Order: sequence, then structure tokens, then C-alpha cells
Amino acid sequence: MLKKTVVPQFQEGFLWGGATAANQLEGAFDADGKGLSTSDMAPFIPYDSRNGKDFTFDVNSVELEQYLSGDTDVYFPKRNGVDFYHRYKEDIALFAEMGFKVFRMSIAWPRIFPTGEEETPNEAGLAFYDKVLDELLKYNIEPLVTISHYEMPVALSQKYNGWEDRRLIDLYLKFANTLFDRYKDKVKYWITFNEMNMMLTSLYTGGGILEDKIKGSKEQVGYQATHHQFVASALAVKSGKEKMPNAQIGCMICRLETYAASSKPEDVLQTLKEDQMNLFYPEVQVRGEYPSYMNRYFKEQGIEIVKEAGDDEILRNNTVDFIAFSYYMTYIGKYDPNDNSNSGMLVSQIKNPHLELSQWGWPIDPIGLRIALNRLYDRYQKPLFVVENGLGAKDVLEEDGSIHDSYRIDYLRAHIEQMKEAVADGVELMGFTSWGPIDIISCSTSEMAKRYGFIYVDQDNLGNGTLDRYRKDSFYWYKQVIESNGEVL
Repeated sequence: MLKKTVVPQFQEGFLWGGATAANQLEGAFDADGKGLSTSDMAPFIPYDSRNGKDFTFDVNSVELEQYLSGDTDVYFPKRNGVDFYHRYKEDIALFAEMGFKVFRMSIAWPRIFPTGEEETPNEAGLAFYDKVLDELLKYNIEPLVTISHYEMPVALSQKYNGWEDRRLIDLYLKFANTLFDRYKDKVKYWITFNEMNMMLTSLYTGGGILEDKIKGSKEQVGYQATHHQFVASALAVKSGKEKMPNAQIGCMICRLETYAASSKPEDVLQTLKEDQMNLFYPEVQVRGEYPSYMNRYFKEQGIEIVKEAGDDEILRNNTVDFIAFSYYMTYIGKYDPNDNSNSGMLVSQIKNPHLELSQWGWPIDPIGLRIALNRLYDRYQKPLFVVENGLGAKDVLEEDGSIHDSYRIDYLRAHIEQMKEAVADGVELMGFTSWGPIDIISCSTSEMAKRYGFIYVDQDNLGNGTLDRYRKDSFYWYKQVIESNGEVL
């Protein structure tokens, strides 16, 4: 008897599109009353000066004061982005040409509340996003709005050391409620925080926390700040649901599928523990309580999470509708009783010999995406949304204006194929937004050379260039993917 082959298909209404962050895209960092964000302080560091680090986004208090004083010759690429602020109509028209069904964007907190503490919002900032949302809706592109995406007002870092201070909960809620009230008729899909599990990779990026100002260990402060974000997120879900009963509000993590270095039981257990640390964030936001394994970890590490009366009830009663996640790579877990510095990192130093690496040293693992989708869905039985996935690479603009990026097409094709397999496995998948549908400033290194987009932007690492837009080969490929609902790859 012949084995029946399941032909996987994406559901009707599958949300195809692209994802961006305001701080990497918009530019116009001081236009129309906008205040400075934490990301506006991230300098460009040339490759030769990075000491092998692929992540250069941490800022300490001394550097921050120097950057704010203007007494520096450092270039801050995220302040200029790729000028979406003035070119949004052109860019959205290109997204529409590809057939986008959804566009993931964030709203810059200091564009609405320049210092985070104003009593009334900045009308010019709200009006800008009205125009962007209206332009998207004109083309029947659904906005997917991330409320907080690494761009809190830097004034809150200075005054409160960011999310280390519980008072940020109320300030965040004022911001979130302003967005809900203003855009409730325009936005159906919301994410409360981008990659909340970034906190312990970079306190500054994830929480606006200046590490040299903290009292106590990095872990103690990081997990306390995370608790504050958990409460803020849950209260935003509560308020959002009251104001927008038909809205879908989700959480978001950076999903790092973890493989054991060997079949040695200690390696497998180490891998399980690291995976639990990664899943801790959706555990709280989906199930509404701290998992027992984290309570044990806190006890063993001497970490005490300070809660206020009612926090547990807030978390329990205001869980999210869906789980959004970024997926770029997998990494290796290995037990070492003397040194675990190679494990648990965003980019592990332990290389998987079975995987190719990108130009930036990131393992390329499409099957890992299928594994991640299955594990998340099996565990939570909540709709999933792949809201970031893509290949950062060096592109060449030819004399005729073409960009031949077959490597990007190959990468995305392989990952979409594995998404289809996950759907055939029974995973409920809402949509897919490729990271950086247009070239933007890199989050990790603030460089322009690491390009993800289907649309090439003529700008170099130091901001030189015309900013003209060019369609890459992948632009036309993705257009047919969307037209065929993923059948033509």
C-alpha cells in the first residue's frame, strides 16, 4: 500500500508580510517634537574595533552622558534610519506591490511621550502614525503594532534606570492606552514587548538599564525588571481587551531552539534547563504564572523577585491571545561544571558541524524552525506567528540597478518549506513577517552593510548615499510567494 503524502498548505487569510522597528527604520530622530530613545544612543562601531563581538548595543552611564552632551565624533545610525519618516508612502507602495497582507511596525515611545513623563501626548507624533496606518489600510495591509521595541525614552533610563524601577509600569500603560484609544479602529493585532527574553542578553537594549548603575547582580536586576514588564504587559492586555474586544494581543520572544552537544545525559539535562530559561517568558504570559522550575532556579541563585499584592492575580487573569517569535538560528547546550560561558548565549560559541553559517556567523537551520513551531504549539496550544526571520547578508548593487540575492531566496524558501511542514503537523500558524523587508539599520551592530530586505536602500554604514530604493531579485520572488499563498517557492 502506497504511503499517503500530506500536501501542506497555509490557511486562507494567512498573513504574509514584513517586520520592522521604528528605531531602525524611521530616522527623523529629532523631528516634530520627538525625544531621544535608548536606541538613538547606539553608536556604529567599525568591524575592526568590535573585538570579535557581533553585538555592540550596550551603553553605560558614562558613555550615555558623553553621547547626550554631543562631545563625541561617534556616528549614531539609528537616529537617521533609512528615512521612512519622510518616505513612508513610497515604501508602503512597494510593500503593497509585493502583496503584503500585514506589516509589523513599532511606535516609537518618545515620539508620543518625548521623556515618557508628559501628561499629554505629542500630537505631531500621533498624527504621523495616523498617516502611516491610513496608508497601510489604503492597500488593505493589516498593521501589526509592537508597543515597545527597544525604543523607550532615554530620559527614563537616566531618571529611573529603565525597567529596574517599577514606576515604569504606569508610564508604559499611559503610552499603551494612548495608542489603544487613538488607533483602536485601525489596528487589530498588537504585541506588548519585542523579544522580552533579550533582557539578560542586554539590560540596556531590553530594559533601558545602565548596567554600571545597578545595585546587585545582573541576574537579580534583569529578572526583577522582567517581572515589571510581565505586569505591564498583562495590564496592557487587560486594558486593550476592554477598549478593543475584537483585537488580538500577543507576546513575543526570540526563539532559540537548543540541541544537546551529545547524548550524554548531563548535556541533555543542560539543554533542557537552557530551553526552560527561554520558555520562561511565554510560560508567564500564556499560562499566567511563574513556572516551578524558575522558582527553584531563583531560590538556588539567591534571586528574590519583589512582587506587590495583586501581581500574581494580574498575570493569571490577563494572558495573551497568541505567541509571536523571531527565529534566526539554533544553538548548542553543553554541560561543563567549571565553565558554562559557551552555553546559553544568543550566538553560541559552540558550533554545530552540521550547519552552514551566514556571513555574520549565524547558524542556518530551517528544520529548527519546524521543531520550534511544533514545540511551542505542543506546549501552549496557542496560535503562533513567525514575526521575524531572514538573512543578513552583503548585497551588491549592480550598475543597472539590479541586486541578485539568490542566497536570500534560498534561505527564505527553505524556512517557508519547514513552516508548511509544521502546518501539516497540525501547528496553528497565523502568519509570517520576514525581518527587514526593506534594508534597515542592524539592531545588533548598528551597521547598514548587514542587509535583510527585499528592497535595497542606497546608504552605507556612515549614512552616505542617495537613499534611493531598488527592488532586489527576492522582491519579485516574495511577490509570487504571497500571490500563491506559499505554493510557489
